[in-house]
Amino acid sequence: MQSEYSFIVSDAQRGRRIDQLLSGLIPDLSRSHLQRLIRDELVRVNGVAVKPSYEARAGDLIRAVIPAPDPESALKPEPMDLDVLFEDEDLLIINKPSGLVVHPGAGHFEGTLVHGLLAHSPRLAIQGAPLRPGIVHRLDKDTSGALVIAKSERAYLDLVKQFKEHGVRKEYLALVYGSPENRVGEIRTMLGRHPGDRKKMAVLRGGGREALSRWKVLKDWKEASLLRVEIETGRTHQIRVHLSHLNHPVIGDETYGGGKKRARSVKSDAVRALLLNAGRQMLHARRLEFTHPVAGGLVSATAPLPEDFMDIEEGLDLLTKK
Repeated sequence: MQSEYSFIVSDAQRGRRIDQLLSGLIPDLSRSHLQRLIRDELVRVNGVAVKPSYEARAGDLIRAVIPAPDPESALKPEPMDLDVLFEDEDLLIINKPSGLVVHPGAGHFEGTLVHGLLAHSPRLAIQGAPLRPGIVHRLDKDTSGALVIAKSERAYLDLVKQFKEHGVRKEYLALVYGSPENRVGEIRTMLGRHPGDRKKMAVLRGGGREALSRWKVLKDWKEASLLRVEIETGRTHQIRVHLSHLNHPVIGDETYGGGKKRARSVKSDAVRALLLNAGRQMLHARRLEFTHPVAGGLVSATAPLPEDFMDIEEGLDLLTKK
């Protein structure tokens, strides 16, 4: 299905080119892709087609239509360097880099992990959605780390069952703002779509689905902390929403309160400068553990930390020693 977005331009957004403005409002789409949509008249301002250079005015109503990808054209193999952590004839575990979208969807007709997987492996499980061969679970575009893919149908069905029955251990590392009062803890809430912004998730008092996250403080720099987080459930944006709800949003997470506005409130000049350089949410899926879906026995894969994550962690270590 196609996706549709509607925005009303605020006073703070006026004067910006419409392609630049939409790039911030719809972060999953590249600016070049948005420019194509504008030229194809799939983006309209107050019902009228405009050019990519149009400067938005306060009160403008912007509507954007993102066509659904054609399965035939969307699933073309694309050679891609994959960081393989484990592979056999039934499954594959990779260390996904930040910035890589897992599967094709609205606005992502090429360059996704699935395109790279199709070039890497002659066989992927075809269960599930047609544009998601082998995909059992997913990570957000800007979250890095361990991701398991099913190559055989038997592996797919068993892994789906293990995820559903909480048989998969999922461990993350998160760099967050502030210093949690408790060194260990858990948060159990209902999660669902944000009532005022359908692109976001939120903690709800009624409705939604139960979500449980457990954390432990590994390092504490006062202005920021390193947490190990294990999730019992796997709801969309679960860790990011839960940590934001605890007032310790993930560093670099513009969507859930951990962006540059929060960084500018940091008291230390040096730490503030370091955190302002975070180019994405500092969340990494460090480890996956589950029972092999065909052979049995424990499968455990640990994904090394990416350079941008290590740079901030090491920078905080150095600054706190001074």
